[in-house]
Amino acid sequence: MKSKKIKNKHYTNFATGHINITIHGYAFVNIEGFQKDIFIPKNKINRALEGDLVQIGFRKNRKGIKKAGEVLKIIKRKNIKFIGILKFNIQSNLKHASVIVNKIHVNIIIPINNKNLKEYHHNDKVLVQIISWPKKLQNPFGKIIKIFGTSGEYNTEIFSLLEEYKIPYKFSKKIEDEAKQIFLKKNLDTHLRRDMRNIRTFTIDPFDAKDFDDAISIKKLNFDIWEIGIHISDVSHYINEETLLDKEAYTRATSIYFVGKVIPMLPKILSNDLCSLQPKKDRLSFSYIFNIDSKGKILKNWFGKTIIRSDRKFTYDEVQKIIYEKKGDFYEDISTLFLISKILTKKRLKNGAIYLEKVEVKFNLDERKNPISLYLEKHNDAHQLIEELMLLTNRKISEFVSLNFNKESSNKFYIYRIHDKPDIQKIFFLKKVIEPLGYFLDLKNLKNSINNLLKKIKGKPEQNMIENLILRSMNKAKYSTKNIGHYGLSFIYYTHFTSPIRRYSDIIAHRLLHYYLNNNANKKIKTIEFYEKQSQYCSDKERLTVDAEREFLKYIQIKYIKKFLGKEFYGIITGFTDWSIYIELLLFQIEGMVRLRDIKDDCYVLNSNNCSIIGKKKRKIYHLGDKVKIKLIDINIEKKQIILDWNNYEKNTK
Repeated sequence: MKSKKIKNKHYTNFATGHINITIHGYAFVNIEGFQKDIFIPKNKINRALEGDLVQIGFRKNRKGIKKAGEVLKIIKRKNIKFIGILKFNIQSNLKHASVIVNKIHVNIIIPINNKNLKEYHHNDKVLVQIISWPKKLQNPFGKIIKIFGTSGEYNTEIFSLLEEYKIPYKFSKKIEDEAKQIFLKKNLDTHLRRDMRNIRTFTIDPFDAKDFDDAISIKKLNFDIWEIGIHISDVSHYINEETLLDKEAYTRATSIYFVGKVIPMLPKILSNDLCSLQPKKDRLSFSYIFNIDSKGKILKNWFGKTIIRSDRKFTYDEVQKIIYEKKGDFYEDISTLFLISKILTKKRLKNGAIYLEKVEVKFNLDERKNPISLYLEKHNDAHQLIEELMLLTNRKISEFVSLNFNKESSNKFYIYRIHDKPDIQKIFFLKKVIEPLGYFLDLKNLKNSINNLLKKIKGKPEQNMIENLILRSMNKAKYSTKNIGHYGLSFIYYTHFTSPIRRYSDIIAHRLLHYYLNNNANKKIKTIEFYEKQSQYCSDKERLTVDAEREFLKYIQIKYIKKFLGKEFYGIITGFTDWSIYIELLLFQIEGMVRLRDIKDDCYVLNSNNCSIIGKKKRKIYHLGDKVKIKLIDINIEKKQIILDWNNYEKNTK
């Protein structure tokens, strides 16, 4: 937006916008209505920090092209508190320290006296607040308001990350007391609940899971028909709207799964006990029960509250072994469910769903939470079995509400998980990247073409890079009361219903379904605007959580590969900038960086297509997706950087 004109004899144009400062010290200001950002030189930033709302002055030449500008005024700081690493400097007899903050371009000076000298330590990770910034100084002064511990240690990195993302990790005494009261009452009332305790039921989860959201029951009705129940923990039965516990769950919106630690949405007495569908215990659930034949045709649907008793818990590995060896506990039931899941997968793909199987990087930690080994967890038959049944449940429930209730009245609605069509510019970029690698993308039949591409790259070195590009080309799925369908799954109706212990969006879905099923005239439903606001909030918190989980995973990955310094590895080129090349280390599935200035055999520059670099003398070209051999030469845990060297190594031909 344009600002009021201020007096300044050097400039004829003035505007207001947010500043983006590069790691090299110069900046750009985004001005509403301008096609290009205004460039700000290093010496014209005038104490602005990343993201600040600033007022700038600039000139235009005769052709109307905007020249470099200057920050004239800081209207609003984006932030005055930062997390960084404390470094001591002793020059002459003047004692002071600096906090190095990766996310801003200047260090923050911390005055040191005898009192805090004993309190602070070199390489402490700290939360610092800017208290002043004299005009004549290049750096601001700050004060330390929290110390997390030595940089690089597990607990230090966890709790500083939680602070940075403003994620609460402790429950107040009032919240814990409220949860305890719910636990003590238990309230296992079977009134108006379908009793499923005599039907074979079990859970399938990761080996370290404690919060069992879902259980499956199966009963053979005749030679060709089975009754299958998908039972989801009835969290909304225990947590009433507007209670302290409900407000806390909404604030958190989701559980967070770091490597080696879970930050739960609900207190553990609920998430790991009362609401968890543990074996050999009566548990309340909200269920989708259906009859299905051997061809995958659903003959009958039922939705409602139940009480179940799980017979046993399985891990994914145990179920995978039973499927592979064709023997073991509940083999016949598991085999039937697996065959049904394969039919459901086939139907979904035929209907146009994109089938993206991402391999997850997992770590084993020692007693001190240091990573000691890495393994890649692939999507196996057991995962497919659970995934398809959960997808079916989420689809059928949203379909049931939409077709049976939403059309009757304008004030009846639901919370949907929606996914818009992909960004066409990113699809064009994907097409441009894969063609030099020998792959093709048909834009007229995009979904089938993407699925064919995914099949062709399976097992190839460039698989992970291309899969990531496909993911980046897609819009983010989100929650909304305004249904547009789910592009990636090719579903007209879809919701999240199956994980209420760890997602608040699912609690909303439970409450609305219960309201509609009971035609609850005594309870007034809130407005669509209220639920749309909650949907947007859950979407925002989900994205923030994903970012935090990824950042912590990168810390664990970098800490793990530090032991391999000086070793040689194969990698795939995944990105270029004007100054560097990004390479994914295939063994670890993490990106490192080669600085262009460090390559000795030629002077490489970025081609205009941003998909390749070319040597000025030898004209040698490197493309995205090329496999190269590199050496791991440096690790910076604080900046989460991996520095690589590929001098004297040739590009590997496929």
